[in-house]
Amino acid sequence: MKIAIIQNCIRTKQLEWTLQFATDLLNQQPEADLYVLPETFATGFMAEGSVEHGPRILNWMQQQANRLDAAVAGSIAIKDKEEQPRNRLFFVRPDGTYDYYDKHHLFGYAGEADAFVAGQRRVIVEWRGVRFLLQVCYDLRFPVFSRNRGDYDAIIYVANWPQSRSEVWHTLIRARALENQCFVIGANISGDDMGICNHAGDSAIINAYGHTLAQCIPGRVESAAAEIDMESLQHFRKKFPVQADADEFQIISIEP
Repeated sequence: MKIAIIQNCIRTKQLEWTLQFATDLLNQQPEADLYVLPETFATGFMAEGSVEHGPRILNWMQQQANRLDAAVAGSIAIKDKEEQPRNRLFFVRPDGTYDYYDKHHLFGYAGEADAFVAGQRRVIVEWRGVRFLLQVCYDLRFPVFSRNRGDYDAIIYVANWPQSRSEVWHTLIRARALENQCFVIGANISGDDMGICNHAGDSAIINAYGHTLAQCIPGRVESAAAEIDMESLQHFRKKFPVQADADEFQIISIEP
C-alpha cells in the first residue's frame, strides 16, 4: 500500500486558498492508496469560526477521495448532530462514505477542553487490507489509549504539533511504532499558524522497527510517500511476538 503524508500550511481566514494549496500537494503524490493531512488542516487549530467551515471541508475531502480513487484522512473542527463542537478526524473513501474519530485527549493547556467535546470511541478502520487506528495530536502522549490489542496494523496521527516540542514528536511517534509493532503515519502542519505558533512539520512514516520510510523536510511545505509492506510486518510480529507477553488490562471508560 502506498501512503502519502501532506505537510501543508494554513493561510488564516483564506479557506479556498488553503484547500487549493492542499490539492496541489495531493497531486504531487499520484496513485497513493491513502493521503493523510494534518489536524484541522484547512483552518488551523482552534481558529475562530472554524466549525462553521466543517461541512465545506468535508465535501472537499470527499471530492478529493473520489478524484484520486483513494482514502483521504484529516481532522476538521465541526459540529456533531447535537450541535456540539468536535475535533473530528475523518477517514473518507472514494465513494464518499467515511468513518470518523473524535479526539479523546483534548489539549487543556491551550483551552481545547473548554471549546470542544471529547470523543469516547476507539476507532479502527480497514482499508485495502490494512487496519488503521485513528488518533489526533495530543493523543500521542497517552500510550495506554493507543495500545495495540492485536486489532490494528498502523496508527494515523494527524497533528498541529509545535516546533518547540519537535523532539517530543520525533521520540513518541517512534515509541508508538516500536511498542505496538506497527506502522505510524504522522502528518503535521508546517509554518506559522495564525501568528500564534510555529510548526516544523516533521511529518513521517515509521515502520515497526522505528525506521523512517518517508519524511518531509522540517519547515517545508511538501508531501512525501512510502510503500508499507504488510507481509514484512506480519513476519516480524510472528518472529518476535512481543504482544504475546503484554500485560492484560481494560479501559472501562472508553467505548469499544
